[in-house]
Amino acid sequence: MFKGAIVAIVTPFRNGKVDEEAYRNLIEFQIANGTDGIVPCGTTGESSTLSHEEHDRVIDICVDAVKKRVPVIAGTGSNSTEEAIRMTRHAYEVGADGALMVCPYYNRPTQEGLYQHYKAVAEAVPIPIIVYNIPSRTGVNLLPDTLARLAKIPNIVGVKEASGLIKQMSDIIGLCGKDFTVLSGDDGFTLPLMAVGGHGIISVISNVAPADMAGMVDAFFAGDLKKAQELHHKMSPLIDAMFIETNPTPAKAALAMMGKIAYEVRLPLWKLSDANHEKLRKVMQNYGLIK
Repeated sequence: MFKGAIVAIVTPFRNGKVDEEAYRNLIEFQIANGTDGIVPCGTTGESSTLSHEEHDRVIDICVDAVKKRVPVIAGTGSNSTEEAIRMTRHAYEVGADGALMVCPYYNRPTQEGLYQHYKAVAEAVPIPIIVYNIPSRTGVNLLPDTLARLAKIPNIVGVKEASGLIKQMSDIIGLCGKDFTVLSGDDGFTLPLMAVGGHGIISVISNVAPADMAGMVDAFFAGDLKKAQELHHKMSPLIDAMFIETNPTPAKAALAMMGKIAYEVRLPLWKLSDANHEKLRKVMQNYGLIK
């Protein structure tokens, strides 16, 4: 259902508030450069520090700005099942095309708890759901056998896999079947995952280089492995730089260098160290994104 190069878009702030004009401009930049979908309010969108009102508003803006040109997959995960249902219902009611739901964090549920959590949301809201597995953030790893059970629920349609384990990703594809969407949650794993049957990426680097990530995915699916490999290696230094400190701080610093947003993150995130800011600047210059 969802495939390609999908951006996990940042939420721009100005003077502590969501910068709606900058956000709409970022969306236009993405669509103009071939992005296949947009995820508002993911980890990269600083969902954990948005108020409920801001969270709803950011999704509202995204749906309105995109106008069905590409899918909008709203981040609606929570460590509270009831809260996840509320946010997912809102996304459905305002016209989002799907929901991206991170595994419940901090609670450290069992595999059965994870299954029951997603089942409860899927039964409450008839929107296509992509499960988001990122153990480094949540403290729990959603295992392939559990995901295979979830894949039998009609509106659980895919997974964003950020375990960093290519064997786990491969097992998911084998267990869940070709119609279940498996997307990389790590930019550097996009090409390897597609090689074993994955469907694309929900990307951080696409915030600053959307055309190259979209071009790599398109080239792979067109059978042009040489071009896909070239773009993979071209993007590698930029991918490293995007994670020089905690995401999304480097992405926001890079977009600020490009003149697209104000350089603001919310506490407890903080701006890059001077040394890392300079390293990022040099990578951006070498890549040709800034002068």
